[in-house]
Amino acid sequence: MADAGREGRRRALKGAPGRGTLEKEKPPIFGMIQRSGEVVIRMLENVKQATIKPLILETVAAGTLVYTDEYNIYDRLEEWGYLHKTVNHGAGEYARDEDGDGFHEVHVNTMEGFWSLLRSWLRPHRGISQEKLPCYLAFFECLHNIRKRGKAALHSLLSLLLG
Repeated sequence: MADAGREGRRRALKGAPGRGTLEKEKPPIFGMIQRSGEVVIRMLENVKQATIKPLILETVAAGTLVYTDEYNIYDRLEEWGYLHKTVNHGAGEYARDEDGDGFHEVHVNTMEGFWSLLRSWLRPHRGISQEKLPCYLAFFECLHNIRKRGKAALHSLLSLLLG
C-alpha cells in the first residue's frame, strides 16, 4: 500500500529512453527464437526494415508463422513471405488465445524470456565495448543453442570448436 505523502518509485534508467543506436552507445540487438528451439541474436547498425530483412530471410524459412510485437519494422513480414501475428504491448496485451482452446498461442514471451537471461548474464561483465559485444552475444547464443550449462557445456563447446 503506497504512502499518500510519498512519491512513487521511478525506474532508474541508465540511458535515454527509446531505441538504441550505435552513436548513442546503446547498440540495437535484434533477436529471433524458435519456440523450444534455437536463437539468433545480432548487434545491428540500426533497427530498420532494410537492416533486418536480410537476416530474417537467411534465418527463417518462408511461410513460417512469425510472432512479434507491433513495432513497425515488422510491417512487411507478410510481403516478404511470412505469416505474421502480433501482440499489442501498448494496449496491455501480452498473450492472446485466438482459437478458444484456453492456450494463449500468440505471444512473444519466449523472446522476452531470452532477453531477461541475456541481460542477467551480461550484467556482471559491466561496460562491454561495442567492438567486443558481438563476441559476447555469439558466445551466449551458442550456449543457449547447445542447451547445456556449467561443466556440461565445456564438452559441447570443445566438440564444436574442434569438430
